[in-house]
Amino acid sequence: MKLLTIDAPPGGHVGALLPDGRILDLAILSTVLPAARLVSGSVRAILEAGEDALAFVAKCRAAVERMTAGERDRLAERGAIRPFAGTPLAPPIPDPRLILSAGLNYGRHLEEMSGTPRPPHPTAFIKAACTLTGSGKPILVPPQCPDMIDYEGEFTFVIGRTCHNVSETDAMGYVAGYTICNDVSARDWVAGVFEAEGRFGPILGWERNILGKQLPTFTPCGPVMVTKDEIRDPHDLQLTTRLNGTVMQSTKTDDLIYKLPQLISYFSRYYRLEPGDFDRPIHRLEHVAAADLDAAH
Repeated sequence: MKLLTIDAPPGGHVGALLPDGRILDLAILSTVLPAARLVSGSVRAILEAGEDALAFVAKCRAAVERMTAGERDRLAERGAIRPFAGTPLAPPIPDPRLILSAGLNYGRHLEEMSGTPRPPHPTAFIKAACTLTGSGKPILVPPQCPDMIDYEGEFTFVIGRTCHNVSETDAMGYVAGYTICNDVSARDWVAGVFEAEGRFGPILGWERNILGKQLPTFTPCGPVMVTKDEIRDPHDLQLTTRLNGTVMQSTKTDDLIYKLPQLISYFSRYYRLEPGDFDRPIHRLEHVAAADLDAAH
């Protein structure tokens, strides 16, 4: 099942993709189909409620699929079924408690950065939730640091239940599904990171580099979260980044140095991961102003 959040007041509408590619607006459906009133009001709330809540969303979608074409037309007239194109979208989970970005985790990326060794353990930094924006929305170029805006297309997994200090064996049981993000960075000062000397110079330079990832709209996400039952192997996915239709990045998730169970187990030693939290095994960077993301499997 593919879940999303429609950017509509008061705080977004939960949506699910229908087989024909249109969006089922579950908030409006609840005014027509009484059973849909039991659907939680956000994707994160659905994840927090567990498998039964996801199954109930699937039942509502299946009920619409069983309707006649005329009945679905009437739902479309009410706005409960919407075309995908032109529907404004928020991030699939607009309100995660944590966005954790695992860096230096693609083998080919390290090969691009000559002399960068493989890390002895997973590494990560946090991105602010206020950087999130919906798929298809503009990335705002900050006037205070406008000259070097980079993209990084990212494969992203979403946590489905509270996860703390779990084993690699159990780790995948905490995953709800997958989405894609663009880790945008302002790098006007990136040269200073590599030119820094001494013990603290590189540390301070890296801290400033991370600040360049915290700007508004610098984490476009979505358009959908795909539930994990639809992905046979998350380490066998193709990730493609396009700029104005031109392929700029193309790689597979089998290039991950640390696989998802290792990432989840390692970071859960320190963080308490909650439903709706993101973890992104970071890919690579290029220098552009904005990028469209596509993922296929």
